[in-house]
Amino acid sequence: MNKYRHALPQLRDTPFITDGGLETTLIYHEGVELPHFAAFGLLDRPEGEAMLDRYFMHYVDVARRHRVGIVLESATWRANPDWAAKLGYTTETLARAQRLAIEHLVAIRERHETAQTPIVISGNFGPRGDGYRADARMTARDADAYHAPQMRTFATTDADMVAAFTMNYTDEAIGIVAAAKASEMPVAISFTLETDGRLPSGESLQDAIARTDDASGAYPAYYMINCAHPSHFQNVLAVGGGWRDRIRGLRANASKRSHAELDTMTELDVGNPAELGSNYRELRRLGLLPRLSIVGGCCGTDHRHVEAAYRAMSL
Repeated sequence: MNKYRHALPQLRDTPFITDGGLETTLIYHEGVELPHFAAFGLLDRPEGEAMLDRYFMHYVDVARRHRVGIVLESATWRANPDWAAKLGYTTETLARAQRLAIEHLVAIRERHETAQTPIVISGNFGPRGDGYRADARMTARDADAYHAPQMRTFATTDADMVAAFTMNYTDEAIGIVAAAKASEMPVAISFTLETDGRLPSGESLQDAIARTDDASGAYPAYYMINCAHPSHFQNVLAVGGGWRDRIRGLRANASKRSHAELDTMTELDVGNPAELGSNYRELRRLGLLPRLSIVGGCCGTDHRHVEAAYRAMSL
């Protein structure tokens, strides 16, 4: 049952958390091999589901302890045709994996949701190409056609919404939104930013949000920022403007390193959870993200960072 598809509770401006860096946690903390950074393949292994259970339960426990809602993102960031083909998946087996990823989260919700902790299930999309580089671009129409099969699969599941992460150029985001609109799925778009506060494509965050809204009739339920440290985009937000009201979620990196630096690292830069929490609090204190209500993390973060961010935002 998609309990919240028609009325997402995180739009009520009440606090929500979400998870952190799924893939980096599994690889660096759990010692799990994830070829091509693809976590969805774990659902095909008996022990893989238990690994994902442990990962998500850290965050569910944080949410229940603080009596706040949580958005759970399916382990499908790499579950699109190009990446799946590298792992030997066919169209049919890929669709099955996408459905399994949602069913896994539904089972968690059935066991652990409470009145104080609603659990929203989101079908996760990643970019067709590299998350850090906008070097293989599609038109918006091509992006719609490319991502539509995954969107249609999620629409037949109990997912309440979908979300696209590490969008690094606007046309792909517009295409995903078009696919979501055609399938009548609520969608959140999360852009990734470089150290200068711009998308890897060179576009400004403000322009990316405006272009996506203009192309879709403002269809996205909200926008997010992910895979960037707050210091990378604080000055961008400080310029001001009503466009910032469209940003409801933040999944920052604890590391201040650039994407290029992170791409070449052999060890995880986890930063400092308390410091990251203070960065979130500063954004709120300065009024730079006036509608921010969903806090999580990205590469290198885990449940400790997310709890620190929530605690800091609650002070």
